[in-house]
Amino acid sequence: MDTKLEVVVLPVSDVDKTKEFYRSLGWREDADFSADDSFRVVQMTPPGSPTSVIFGKGVTDAAPGSVQDVLLAVDDVEQARGELAKRGADISEVWHDANAIFYRGGGRNRVPGPDPERRTYCSFASFADPDGNGWVLQEVTTRLPGRLWSDFGTDVAVLADFLHEAEERHGQFEPSAPKHDWWNWYAPYIVARRLGRTPDEAYGEASSSLEASLR
Repeated sequence: MDTKLEVVVLPVSDVDKTKEFYRSLGWREDADFSADDSFRVVQMTPPGSPTSVIFGKGVTDAAPGSVQDVLLAVDDVEQARGELAKRGADISEVWHDANAIFYRGGGRNRVPGPDPERRTYCSFASFADPDGNGWVLQEVTTRLPGRLWSDFGTDVAVLADFLHEAEERHGQFEPSAPKHDWWNWYAPYIVARRLGRTPDEAYGEASSSLEASLR
């Protein structure tokens, strides 16, 4: 049985202020509902993430700002850091640990700049929400062996739906495309859709990926 991390609950003091903060970072708003004046739930999701955050009123007794070191995996930590800074996040410069793959707590042993060898998992940047709940960007360029669970598990119907959709969109691309193997377009299309891209966005990414591979 798959057991997937679904939600991280964040303790916050001002729901609307927190909601606006995460919105400004480009996170998707999935839900905002109230049962009464003492209970409100807001769910938001980082771009491309299968896991969401929930915050609100009456959802946790933890102290606001007490959640720390929640990691967000990114392909390029410097680019991601720059994008968040442009969106108004008070984010640190990129850093790495002086002599470890992961990092020590409390900011100890940090060295400015990305990992000198740019090893996967080893470069970071950090920021916090208005209450101080702490986030860390982690650059993940290659998953180490044994660390990838199947995206589809045993759900054949989900994969079939994606394959059917990819076939239809590839049919729009193929008439004007250079000669290529269909699977080299299908693969980036399906991956993009699994990462939460829209069909149009996935179409663009798959087409760009294929064209780059043929140069």
